[in-house]
Amino acid sequence: MMNAVINHDKSGVLNCIGNTPLIEISGRIVPRDGARIFAKLELSNPTGSMKDRMALAMIEEAEKQGKLRPGDSVIEYSSGSTGTSLAQVCAAKGYPLRIVTSDAFSMEKLNHMKALGAELVLVPSNGSGITKALFTEMIETTRKLSDAPNVYWTDQMNNHDMLVGYRQLGQEIWEQTSGKVTHFVHGVGTCGSLKGISRELRKNNEGISITAVEPSESPVLSGGTPGSHSIEGIGAGFIVHHWDPKLVDDIVNVSTKDAYQMARKLSQEESIFAGPSSGANLQAALTLAKHLTPDDIIVTIFCDSGFKYLSTELYQLI
Repeated sequence: MMNAVINHDKSGVLNCIGNTPLIEISGRIVPRDGARIFAKLELSNPTGSMKDRMALAMIEEAEKQGKLRPGDSVIEYSSGSTGTSLAQVCAAKGYPLRIVTSDAFSMEKLNHMKALGAELVLVPSNGSGITKALFTEMIETTRKLSDAPNVYWTDQMNNHDMLVGYRQLGQEIWEQTSGKVTHFVHGVGTCGSLKGISRELRKNNEGISITAVEPSESPVLSGGTPGSHSIEGIGAGFIVHHWDPKLVDDIVNVSTKDAYQMARKLSQEESIFAGPSSGANLQAALTLAKHLTPDDIIVTIFCDSGFKYLSTELYQLI
């Protein structure tokens, strides 16, 4: 595990973002005749999500560039994790925050954002499904609200400042594997994390293979039709700004059912309590590992904590 680096430029809880553990998944889940699989425990970040990295980068880069000034407020649309991470950063720095979100996302996420001081604007969903239409309405609602004076819209789908945070994550993976990583597997939401991490890894070794993960119910990156799914954090239902087919060598589709089953298996057999996108990432990594050898090292991301999903079908097991 890489030693934590103390950055005195960040005060309080913001200093705890990043430098998360990298752990190997055991033989109870990973067959020993295929590749070894390691996971970055991004659920160890202060809000329990990898989005802490991008939220901090978006706000601090905006401050440096003069796009965000004292007295301004911040607005964003979010399925919850980005909104929660922004709420944390904005609370620490004193910026009022408004988040456009929906009842399609877990109550834990909505309450977490509110607990950190964010004002929520709720866009109703169609039967709690995550769809292209829902995201389109959330984006347009945010666009209109961002026209008010002294409001900074972080605009996560089109924001390049977030890549600063994810490049650091890529460098951590490289260092924690001593440069032995051969494959990287990760789901696509905004695609900022896949883009930032994969570029940083390939800066060190151009031969590293990159696999994108998307919901099989909404396989738009694979050229399919958008649909409704319940893997929060990935699968917006349209081609996002940061997506570039040249970023990846392969795309693996994972169903909501399989993502949920793998997240539960991860909890019960590895004692790692993670969300549905983590289950999707691990399922895709296992699919890939079967075709590789024990000399290959796959790294994936456990994006957020299962505590964000206790009220959802994923963990409502009683």
